Amino acid sequence: DASRKAAKGKAAAKRTQRGSSNVFSMFEQSQIQEFKEAFSCIDQDRDGIINKSDLKETYAQLGKLNVKDEELEEMLKEGKGPINFTVFLTLFGEKLNGTDPEDTILQAFKLFDPHGTGLVNKDEFRRLLLTQADKFTEDEVEQAFSVAPIDVAGNIDYKSLCYIITHGDEKEES
Repeated sequence: DASRKAAKGKAAAKRTQRGSSNVFSMFEQSQIQEFKEAFSCIDQDRDGIINKSDLKETYAQLGKLNVKDEELEEMLKEGKGPINFTVFLTLFGEKLNGTDPEDTILQAFKLFDPHGTGLVNKDEFRRLLLTQADKFTEDEVEQAFSVAPIDVAGNIDYKSLCYIITHGDEKEES
């Protein structure tokens, strides 16, 4: 009976291993590297696991200070256990698999728009592009802003920008 339990345990471990290694085949190496950078930005205490205080600190750095504990716990529950890098990648794989690229980009912009206005400030966005993760050069920022719909107050209409990114700019075609 003990040997049968051990064999079952080994088979389950093999299945788990196979399942987790499979997630790495869903992404290009460069994407995995970007996820790794994002993971280490969120893993504030550098212990290899994303926990509630890591999420709270990450939100604070993005300017969102009053995130409810329930909200954070809800996010962590999606991992069904400790969120290490493989679990993090799996969660993104599940979320990105079959999603509309426009929707994915919109969701990313919504992080910078806590009040849901549909706008992000050009100067603040420029600062983020030049200083965070894969830093943009001044030229790359100017290139991005050349197609961005920016109003007189200096705000980017990111819903229109997402459409331009995924469908092309009508102005170029006419």
